[in-house]
Amino acid sequence: MAKTPAEAQPLTFAVDPVRTVSGLLWNPPSARAIYVMAHGAGAGMAHPFLTKFSALLAERGIATLRYQFPYMEQKSRRPDPPRIAEATVRAAVAEARKHLPKLPVFAGGKSFGGRMTSQAEAADPLGVRGIAFLGFPLHPPGAPAITRADHLAKVTVPMLFLQGTNDEFATLDLLQQVVRNLHGSAILHLIDGANHSFHVPAKSGRKDADVMVELADVMAGWMAGLLR
Repeated sequence: MAKTPAEAQPLTFAVDPVRTVSGLLWNPPSARAIYVMAHGAGAGMAHPFLTKFSALLAERGIATLRYQFPYMEQKSRRPDPPRIAEATVRAAVAEARKHLPKLPVFAGGKSFGGRMTSQAEAADPLGVRGIAFLGFPLHPPGAPAITRADHLAKVTVPMLFLQGTNDEFATLDLLQQVVRNLHGSAILHLIDGANHSFHVPAKSGRKDADVMVELADVMAGWMAGLLR
């Protein structure tokens, strides 16, 4: 596991009577909201991308709670079934409220974690102000489809899709079609040339660090607009 930043407070919380997971709470001074951020399928909460993104959001007055899914806690490569993953999302949102009860709560995450968050919201509202996706995994690479997005029609809170135009997990025209068919408060923000990891090629003239700043600016601005 990567070194925990001094600003992040380690914690643990129960998902159910038999499962406990770890979390990292980063609460900057004068935070105006908290983002409950789930990890992707292949890397846990201490992945450098999530660590850096938490730092960038902290600079913008957004607290974060990163957390592990049970399978990642157990060092398994097989993601939890949706029932357990969605219960973990729900427990993480409750944990954020427990620690920072006065802050508005947003939720989402990277790839698999973001999708599990929206599935939990579709099944039974989490009480969050909005859901922000860091690369929505619309389909497996090379197998274009939109069935993974069917549940989004049941999500009534605002949604922000942050997506690379070269994301191998989301064919651009299909994702644009999905977002167009959602309610009017769903927003798609595209990062030109970025893949599913938000890496951009050198020929783009940008660096990955520039992309991360853009992601943080857009997400923080979206949250501020919803809180006004």
